[in-house]
Amino acid sequence: MDFTLITKTGKKSWVIALLSYFLPIMVGFMVIFPTRSIWTSLLGEEQTHNLTIVVISHSGCSFAVIATFLREMGILNSELGRLALSSAFLNDIAGGIVAGVGTAIVSSMSSGVGMMVKNLLLFLIYLFGIPLIGRPMMLWVVKNTPKGKPINKIYINAIVVAFFVLGLLGGNFNQPFLAGAVILGLAVPEGPPLGSELVNQFEIFSTWILTPLFVTCCVMKVDLNLCGPPSLIIVVSGFIILVHIIKLLQCMTVCKYCNIPTTDGLCLALILSCKGVVDCCSFILVYDGTKRTSDSIGIMVISTLVLATISRIGVKALYDPSRKYAGYQKRNIMNLKQNSELRLVAVVHRAIHMVQVKNFLNLCSPAPDNALVADVVHVMELIGRTTPIFIAHRLQQKMGSTHDYSGELVVTFELFERDHAGSATANTYTAISPQTFMQDDVCYLALDKNASIIILPFHIRWTQQGSIESDDNMVRTLNSKVLERAPCSIGILVNRGKSATSNNNNDNNSSTSSKVAMIFLGGPDDREALCLAKRFSKNLDNKLYVYRLLASNQDPMGWEKMIDDEELREVRGAYVKLENVKYEEEIIHDAFETTAFIKDIANKFDFFIVGRRNGVKSPQTIGLENWTEYTELGVIGDLLASSDMETKASILVVQQQQQTSSISSM
Repeated sequence: MDFTLITKTGKKSWVIALLSYFLPIMVGFMVIFPTRSIWTSLLGEEQTHNLTIVVISHSGCSFAVIATFLREMGILNSELGRLALSSAFLNDIAGGIVAGVGTAIVSSMSSGVGMMVKNLLLFLIYLFGIPLIGRPMMLWVVKNTPKGKPINKIYINAIVVAFFVLGLLGGNFNQPFLAGAVILGLAVPEGPPLGSELVNQFEIFSTWILTPLFVTCCVMKVDLNLCGPPSLIIVVSGFIILVHIIKLLQCMTVCKYCNIPTTDGLCLALILSCKGVVDCCSFILVYDGTKRTSDSIGIMVISTLVLATISRIGVKALYDPSRKYAGYQKRNIMNLKQNSELRLVAVVHRAIHMVQVKNFLNLCSPAPDNALVADVVHVMELIGRTTPIFIAHRLQQKMGSTHDYSGELVVTFELFERDHAGSATANTYTAISPQTFMQDDVCYLALDKNASIIILPFHIRWTQQGSIESDDNMVRTLNSKVLERAPCSIGILVNRGKSATSNNNNDNNSSTSSKVAMIFLGGPDDREALCLAKRFSKNLDNKLYVYRLLASNQDPMGWEKMIDDEELREVRGAYVKLENVKYEEEIIHDAFETTAFIKDIANKFDFFIVGRRNGVKSPQTIGLENWTEYTELGVIGDLLASSDMETKASILVVQQQQQTSSISSM
């Protein structure tokens, strides 16, 4: 848990978090205390007192439970997920402070006012002292650990000892052992190297061994035979329902005021009402601490199961994050106006990808009449923390942030922007999130920036000699997920080694020449690729060769062919008059001739651009589909990227924006 999230959270999250905690408590107390005599006569004095515990415990929520719930539902990185996560964090912190203060006061009431004040002061010292002393010490450990090296085991052992000591100290002023663990955990610097090392050391043991034992021991204390008479069950259940109705109404009201859709407000209320293992165990801790809730504890545990089930079913039915990507608006290169700027999002995983992306941006020929806006995002896996991070480095610099993420990325593309001043803008971002949700960061950025195309790196790296150097399955998984749901066109950039390490040695000379080949078979993806290739040719130093492979038995009056002819009209007409643009047509009888043609031109060019044409069968490629190794590249792209094709050229495989009907069916 990142405690500094408190300073970064917006007003919306603060309002939702505090109201969702304190408003149900206020309403619950307004129902309980003015009519206390009625509840006492119906339930008895002890059970009436338990009603306040029921209201307070159900008004809060557990950040760990909510984070796990969002992760399992696949919406951790969505707008709703981020709002729910920050609201749950603040709600949990508020609930923890109130619970600590309440425990210090209630547990000391029988010992007099002096003991009550003493325990309260000790708790406040405990609450603020651990972060103020412990966090600087742990930051010192991080600072003195060489970059890329693991934390010394001595420091890990010292933190574990501190954990036990603080837990035992908390018992001296009537605080549960868990309080020390939570406060110390908040003081630990999130992420690598310390946070991630603690996760690596203890996650398996704690998750798979200690947690099941702890939950089992807690639930063994519940005896459903002691749930009491029907009147107690009805009243306790009624107050639980009341608390969550207040939460629901409050969330929907705030969301409506903030222009958030009503269904999203309802989903947010369901998320904040979700209960889990942490809540169940906290109910048992209350039972152990007060010894007065044995009759109602069973009802509260059962309510945990009911609320978790309702939340999961409700959110699954009401919230679909992919609906934001539906292609109602055309976001592709083909529909851009003449001489309008090209907006793209480029994804970087490793340092080598920065070189490839920069070379590609240079190839796009930035010029005043061919402007380029590139949003480059460095995606990193989230380790050692729960809350995902998304940093806009340009904004971060204005805010004077002390965090240093992706420094090399920022410098590289600042230099690119400076070299193309007035023609290109390069914004850099860092997205740190779980591997399974990285595609959401990429797609949301493309949607927010109104990008026409997303450039993704290929998952395989080749050496200069042409052999495979590395194969990153994480990159391939991300590419596949972005291909399924992207709100715009997509290009997968394959680099066979020639320009992967060159980085355009003469960076200040934007006129470095390249020989580009566009292989055109027809269809939406090829037309999209052709529109991008036309932009390359606006730099007269780039040589563009357009090869159209025509099937020998193709219908000359087919609708698709007519659209292809219209798109190629400029290339065959006005563009071909330019010295740097060449157009050729080849009659192809079968897939063998296609393969032979591509092998013939494979070493004649620096860059190939082709359409993905996924699932499209044509006489030129019939049969090759069965031999395709990388389906994300399509038939022609896979052929160029195969080990049999001894080429050093880069390859861009383009898929045009998927239409609404195809997205909604996914």
